[in-house]
Amino acid sequence: MLPEYITKAVPNPPEKRAPWYVNTAPSYAGTFLWVVFYQQIAVGTLSAGGVGVCLAALAVAGVLSYFLYYYAPAMLGMKTGYTLYVVGSSTFGATGGYLMPGLLMGLLQIGWFAVNAAVSTSFILSGLGSQDGPGTVAFTVIAVIWGYVMAFIGVKGIKYVARVSLYLNLIAFLMVLIVFLKTSGGIANYRVTQPQPYIAFMLIVQSVIGFFATAGAAGADFGMNNRHEKDVRLGGLIGITVAILYAGGLPLLSVAGAQGMNPDFTGTTYGSVIGVIGGWLATSMFFLFAIASIAPACFCAFIAGNSFATMLPKVPRMASTMAGATIAILLAVTGAANNLVNVFTIVGASFGPICGAMTADYLLSGKRWAGPRAGINWAGYIAWALGFLVGIIPFLPVPQEVKTYAQPVVVYSYIVGFVVYWLLAKAGLQPETVPLSGEPAPKAAAAQA
Repeated sequence: MLPEYITKAVPNPPEKRAPWYVNTAPSYAGTFLWVVFYQQIAVGTLSAGGVGVCLAALAVAGVLSYFLYYYAPAMLGMKTGYTLYVVGSSTFGATGGYLMPGLLMGLLQIGWFAVNAAVSTSFILSGLGSQDGPGTVAFTVIAVIWGYVMAFIGVKGIKYVARVSLYLNLIAFLMVLIVFLKTSGGIANYRVTQPQPYIAFMLIVQSVIGFFATAGAAGADFGMNNRHEKDVRLGGLIGITVAILYAGGLPLLSVAGAQGMNPDFTGTTYGSVIGVIGGWLATSMFFLFAIASIAPACFCAFIAGNSFATMLPKVPRMASTMAGATIAILLAVTGAANNLVNVFTIVGASFGPICGAMTADYLLSGKRWAGPRAGINWAGYIAWALGFLVGIIPFLPVPQEVKTYAQPVVVYSYIVGFVVYWLLAKAGLQPETVPLSGEPAPKAAAAQA
């Protein structure tokens, strides 16, 4: 017997699919245009690597994100028309899929929602000329209002957000360009103060891929809306690889330019660069970046609610979403969501090995979906556990040198997930597939391919 989240799933038919530039590319580009991605991208990296090293790292991170984290899930989605939850039942089992990637995706979206609430609240307060941070009354009030309103819209009004998301992304796109133009005159004067190019390079790769990991696995959800492999390729290359260079590169250059123009300026966050611009433009930008964060906030709430509603259908969607929003707000107001490096590391550790195991399963199955596997696929779970352990090395009680030179752990956790799954599958640890719609799953998948 297969669980309802599989038996009730309906594949997206070909006639409802669209070209890559309508769905995949703009959706992924919007993810990287979210200010959370580049708010701290220069912290601890630009001063150690300089402009050239950091831009090269962004390019490498973009290529790795596309090939390792996005491509296999997106191809599975395109070939089957099914969501991540369904295609993941091959790698982790029909029963195991409840937790991995099902509920895990929802739990991590709560973390992203907390980060959104924290950063958006900080930008709103900056626009008001306030420096109040987590724990203050002003920060708490705004974070609570923001969190519950965005969560409610995520449940009841997501279709309206989807309609305006392209315009919100355009706001962020233009503001990133404006800040760059305002600061570009100082780029040539920027000087590296603490040269450690290797560390800077690896930290950039870690930060970018850690941020992207959940979105990479969600490539199945994007792929199911693609018509063919060309859509998958172009949507990913433009929406991921090119978008990373733009949304990560221009803010990095803006920090370098701001420091080069003003030797007394030592800020490294993107928000501090906006503050240096000053005047009505800076004030407007703080509010506009917060407005542009509405779409990511609502989508986080929607995805979390969708995860809980799919895996826990007896719990009302509004109740589970609001419970998640409450946890997220607490993380924001206590300051726990402010350390983006730690957030990106945890996310990468959680979904890096998932993407690795799914890629191995995809290749072992002849580049198609094998179908749901009975019970729990222990090959997938063991691969995830060992990969996750590698991914959380920075949080383990090991020497600081190990934590530093272990980066990018998100890539190593992917490799561990891939290799361990491959070996365990070859050793026969995969359960048998379960018939889907009256046919053996492998044959059905091959027909859809």
